[in-house]
Amino acid sequence: MTGQDREADLDTDVLIIGAGPSGLFASYYAGMRELSVVLMDSQPAPGGQLMALYPGKPIYDVAGLPEVTGAELTGALVKQAEFANPAWVLGEQATTLTHNSPGSSRRLTVTTDRGRRVHADGVVVAAGIGSFQPRRLPAAEAHLGRGVSYTLSDLEDYHDRHVVVVGGGDSAVDWSLMLAPVTRSLTVVHRRRTMLAHARAVSTLRETNARFVLDAEVVATHGASRLEGVTVRRRDGGEEHLPADALIAALGHTANLGPLAGWGFQLEARQIVVDERMATGLPGVFAVGDVTTHPGKVRIMAVGFGEAATAINNLAAGLRPGEAVFPGHSTELMTTAAT
Repeated sequence: MTGQDREADLDTDVLIIGAGPSGLFASYYAGMRELSVVLMDSQPAPGGQLMALYPGKPIYDVAGLPEVTGAELTGALVKQAEFANPAWVLGEQATTLTHNSPGSSRRLTVTTDRGRRVHADGVVVAAGIGSFQPRRLPAAEAHLGRGVSYTLSDLEDYHDRHVVVVGGGDSAVDWSLMLAPVTRSLTVVHRRRTMLAHARAVSTLRETNARFVLDAEVVATHGASRLEGVTVRRRDGGEEHLPADALIAALGHTANLGPLAGWGFQLEARQIVVDERMATGLPGVFAVGDVTTHPGKVRIMAVGFGEAATAINNLAAGLRPGEAVFPGHSTELMTTAAT
């Protein structure tokens, strides 16, 4: 899988903006409906939050999969999405939406921050929480990529190492629970006196070898070519030097809709309002997943999968008058496709 030539305009039945779980599943359903697909994401690789934030974290609420990591689920979703043979546009952000004049070959045109134009008859926005960036830890920036990171990568990278995790939220505690069995030492540094993560998870972490340094902040990192240690300053002014081969700053993320906010959607609390078909009110534009809101919305991945199927099937029926919204059973369709 490779990104398309950035200078090349593309023509497609459906443009899916966002290659996270909902967007990837929407690609599969578009393939079932024999629609051509372009999959676009501002990140350089598919997976959305699963890969950016939780690649190694176990997930337990995907139907039929009692336990699966973010990376494993992303790999399976990408394989499923490829059923539509999508054109991948990665590392580009959708910036403008144009409603083309009657008689145009496609009724919508989306332009990216690289100047590429994608002409489509339908758009499905699956942008998750929007564009997101990790909150930075200024004191550690000097060693970014040389022992300092903002997400947990392969656990093997931390085997028998001195690791410092900065943060007190769910990600910090979840990652620390995964790291505790493999690290030589694990220190959790949080600027407040109490952790913000779920109490049960914090209690479980306290039963491991993890050491907590609370009411304190990392104020400096040390090391010539790579990270070798950090300095922690407590609120009372006392300082402590800790050995550290790796530091993971789990300080949360800032997220926003970016240019999508100016497309004319009805928004509530930064989410796109949709109807029961997942239509946004803009002709030919649907939205699914965490980026949406509607009465009774439950913001979990399982709901996003259902919304993706709902959006694509309603879009397909609208593009091809006479076709039913119901796509048929996948067993029958896949058997037909195989022959």
